[in-house]
Amino acid sequence: MEPAQPADRAPADSTPPDGQPPVDVPADPGGEPAATDPTPPPRMTSGKSERSPKDMAISLLVLLVPIALLLAFYRGFLGGDQPTTVDPAPAIEQARSANVFPVSQPQGLGSDWSTVSARYQSVEGGANLRLGYLTPEGRGVQLLQSSVPAERLLPAELTDQAQPQGPTELAGRNWQRYTARDNQQALVLLEPNRTVIVVGDARDNELRELAGSLR
Repeated sequence: MEPAQPADRAPADSTPPDGQPPVDVPADPGGEPAATDPTPPPRMTSGKSERSPKDMAISLLVLLVPIALLLAFYRGFLGGDQPTTVDPAPAIEQARSANVFPVSQPQGLGSDWSTVSARYQSVEGGANLRLGYLTPEGRGVQLLQSSVPAERLLPAELTDQAQPQGPTELAGRNWQRYTARDNQQALVLLEPNRTVIVVGDARDNELRELAGSLR
């Protein structure tokens, strides 16, 4: 009796579906289909360029130079640091023509004083002439001449808490020192037909200079 022969192993069916071309599947040494390698190919990393401090400084300089040139042009040719001044003469003339109260005008102030506003206005209870100045130290001062009764004018201009701080004589006139809003100081001249207020955040010597220049 002949020994039994091992049955032939049926080959793996590599027949593709209908209509598809045959696919050859690689086999390992044992005859089994070889597994495919799932590991993806390594990524190609692009090199990151780093800018040196010198390059960054040059880029910043390129940006700053036009700005500096524009600023120099603004200050040198357009007067960027110069305050906008006005001519107070029309407002003063309007107040004098109205003849509501005697009108005084600063005399002898230096060229470093700038008139930045001027307005005459009729208001309830009287009229006001307001002149705004920029002092040599760059601070703001307002000169107000008004026919509004002082008991109404002072609280409105200097706050309800404004109190006299003592008298001072300037150019032969008796003024009163007052406190005002926002740490401002004021000099007040009380006359029968008008009240004069010099008020601002300027130093005391500049307030006194403006008040003493009134003629």
